[in-house]
Amino acid sequence: MAEPLRIAYSPCPNDTFVFHAWAHDLVPGAAAPEVTFADIDITNGLAERGELDVLKISYGQLPWVLDEYALLPCGGALGRGCGPLVLVREPGADLTGRRVAVPSERSTAYLLFRLWAAKAVPGGFGEIVVLPFHEIMPAVRDGRVDAGLVIHEARFTYRQYGLHKLADMGEAWEQETGLPIPLGAIIARRSLGTERLRELAETVRASVRLAWEDPAASRAYVLEHAQEMDPDVADQHIALYVNEFTADLGEDGYAAVHGLLTRAAAEGLVPAIDPGALAF
Repeated sequence: MAEPLRIAYSPCPNDTFVFHAWAHDLVPGAAAPEVTFADIDITNGLAERGELDVLKISYGQLPWVLDEYALLPCGGALGRGCGPLVLVREPGADLTGRRVAVPSERSTAYLLFRLWAAKAVPGGFGEIVVLPFHEIMPAVRDGRVDAGLVIHEARFTYRQYGLHKLADMGEAWEQETGLPIPLGAIIARRSLGTERLRELAETVRASVRLAWEDPAASRAYVLEHAQEMDPDVADQHIALYVNEFTADLGEDGYAAVHGLLTRAAAEGLVPAIDPGALAF
């Protein structure tokens, strides 16, 4: 018997919702994978070291791993109105020379922030501090950093920390490009072969469809891993990040990914990629 595929994704509600059926052997014809839960900064590193078979990573990490991994056309997180936020203690704060906490320097959030800051903070920000995303809002609140770049459910909870939104990176991206925001990608080893990669894509799509058909089936799994998140916030999180692009990137999805990485490469933030590398 072949060993199960090793997959890593975050404990966030969108990932546990999407992968519940596959992880629990509910997708007909697909063996359940061996699952590792890890935040995006850790999965980015796992991908760069080539340690697992299938991973959820940031699109900002993609240029460094495309030689070994293929982008699957489903299962990830893209969308509209779901971009990262820059949070501060005082409304309208100036970031010039300030310390900014980010969840990763290999993340879509960071790339969007840098593209935005190039125009919005002409004097340049100061030190970048990498923190796990759940530590960023407390760090801003307590004055350990001047601003924080936040993702995930922080969109819904930052006011509880007495913080203010300085800018929405997604709004800036969508106004400039008209494209959805590419956040998290699902990748799989190219060495599995094209046929296996296609089968994997169909497995992921089936898992997404099953999640939509019976949302209650994944409820306990989602809340078990949601880090004590309020159930209503978990529902908002899923509704925002699991959408048409999760089932299939489509033309707009691929255009968004290519557009982000092309702009980031032009700023020297990521290596340039061959557009054909996004397919398998």
